[in-house]
Amino acid sequence: MTDGTIPERARSRRVLAGGLGALVTVEVVLGLVFSAVAGWGWQEMLDGFVLTNGLMGVTFGLCGAVIAWHRPSNPIGWLFIADGIGHATTAFCGPLAPVLADAGASLSAQRLVVTVALWAWPWSIGLFLPLALLLFPTGRALSPRWRWVSLGVIVTAPLFVIEMGASGESISNGLPSGYLAIPSYAGLQPLWTATEIRNLLALLLAISCLVIRFRRADETGRRQLLWLLLASVIALLFVTPWGLIAGTPIFVLLAIPLIPIAVAVAIVRHQLLDIRLVVSRALTWGLLTLVAIGSYAGLAAILGSLIPSRVGRSAAVTVLVALIIAPILPRLQQLVDRALYGDRRDPARIASRVGEQLSAGLPGVVAAIRSGLRFPYTALAVDGTAIAADGTPPQIVVPLDLEYAGTSVAQLLIGVRSGEKALSAADRDVLALVAVPLAVAVHATRLSSELQSSREKLVAAREEERRRIRRDLHDGLGPTLTGVAFTADAAANLIDTDTGKARELLTTLRTDTRTAIADVRRLVDDLRPPALDELGLVGALQQRADQLAFRADGASIQVEVAADGLPTLPAALEVAAYRIATEALTNVVRHSRATSAVLALRCGNDLEVEVTDDGPPNGAWRPGVGLHAMRERAAELGGAFEAGPTPTGGRVSARFPLETP
Repeated sequence: MTDGTIPERARSRRVLAGGLGALVTVEVVLGLVFSAVAGWGWQEMLDGFVLTNGLMGVTFGLCGAVIAWHRPSNPIGWLFIADGIGHATTAFCGPLAPVLADAGASLSAQRLVVTVALWAWPWSIGLFLPLALLLFPTGRALSPRWRWVSLGVIVTAPLFVIEMGASGESISNGLPSGYLAIPSYAGLQPLWTATEIRNLLALLLAISCLVIRFRRADETGRRQLLWLLLASVIALLFVTPWGLIAGTPIFVLLAIPLIPIAVAVAIVRHQLLDIRLVVSRALTWGLLTLVAIGSYAGLAAILGSLIPSRVGRSAAVTVLVALIIAPILPRLQQLVDRALYGDRRDPARIASRVGEQLSAGLPGVVAAIRSGLRFPYTALAVDGTAIAADGTPPQIVVPLDLEYAGTSVAQLLIGVRSGEKALSAADRDVLALVAVPLAVAVHATRLSSELQSSREKLVAAREEERRRIRRDLHDGLGPTLTGVAFTADAAANLIDTDTGKARELLTTLRTDTRTAIADVRRLVDDLRPPALDELGLVGALQQRADQLAFRADGASIQVEVAADGLPTLPAALEVAAYRIATEALTNVVRHSRATSAVLALRCGNDLEVEVTDDGPPNGAWRPGVGLHAMRERAAELGGAFEAGPTPTGGRVSARFPLETP
């Protein structure tokens, strides 16, 4: 198969669809022309089903051609074209038969035309329409089991065609009967009754299939099904009285063409407008109309024996029907809106569902919001990245900021329903109610993630520090102590036989021992400055300040330490304050041209460590290893760090929270 085969096949299918659509149109136009030639007026064309069949033929045929043009692989378009041809052929042959009779055509020609008129349209009702509904909207059966249902519809369809075409009746007075009539037609009445039951069963199965598809479908599939639902409700409201109430005008059948129009829109342009709002109103008034008709008929039958006057009976029935409908309308509207828009009118219910899902995690919350309000798409984004999403994004997605303590912590992304350009006021009110707990949940999740990350960093830092100490012990102190042991053994072995050599070994032993002690002190100093234990924080800082009396260029610098009665501090806080202060003083000595510096320690609700100097400004500070280390030490204990030039010199400040007893 070459690359050009598929486009060529699609092109040929489009040409075929357009040709068949044109054929249907020509048949209907010729049917109208022959009706005029036969002298039929509006009422005759209506009674002869020319108008109804013609309109159904045009709508089914042209809508099927549109579907087949845009979706050549979807069989629904071709089924509708076949449906349209059946109706159009009947609309064409119906008035053609009397024209032939008036022109003196042969009896066989007249009977042939009557036969075609009788046998053409039943295929549309018995086969093409129910099969298209079973395959809507994808063109495939719902499941392998439903393939058997489709097969059953196909196999049993000829029964209805035979029932309509083999009765032996003519289509109009003065015309002969058609061919293929069954002589014992009346004796097969049980079979025709079973055929009517079959038609009803096929319709119910198609409706059941559509309901199942609606429950399983995504947002796009549901919108497509709602178009068909709207058309079906309207057609049902018109056609039901025609089938049940004698004397109902035939023109009610003109509502049937709404079905192919809705199917074509659903398959080709389902996003045309907000079908939910249309269906909501149509369902409400449709169901209300059925309630009114049922109530009127029931009350009329009951009051017929109680109120003799017809005028009084009608007035009583009207009043009672109004009393019945008045409380039903708002409740009916609520039920329909809940089916289409979820619990938008019940914000407390949405908030309750969101609260139930908070313990399960953010994805469950997002799914609860989408399903509760029937949105096509809902997502939660933090720093521009979606962390939870549900549904398929539509063309328009509205972001809503989630704020905690006056700061935006995330965005709730809402996909706008088809046909809407923005969120309605009712939707925003409900979302505003759930935004507060959702923002708290996002903030708590972020804190939990940051805590976990901090724990991982602490564990990693601890293991790195252990690795460094192990390496120092293994590579430095370990060999030194091993050498000390060997030297001591050698000196002990030579002390009686070679005293001079033993003295040399003892001298070496003394040197190695001092080296080992120095290594131990270095390791201990790295773990915690010994001056903190010997002199305390203020004393250790004063000692370090005295050691930093000269700058790198040899000029002297005066360093002052000011501390206001510091309480006993935790060991970690002491080490952090000491390291930051000594690093800041070292930077002053190395990099500034200051003549004086002040190290101030202040303690209130927080511990503040501040180092200032009078060095001349030399532009913004470029962060280096020292500044990064000081900032990280402050962050590890939940503190804040600032460093940079000021109009009077440099300034380094670190602030640590203190636990309140």
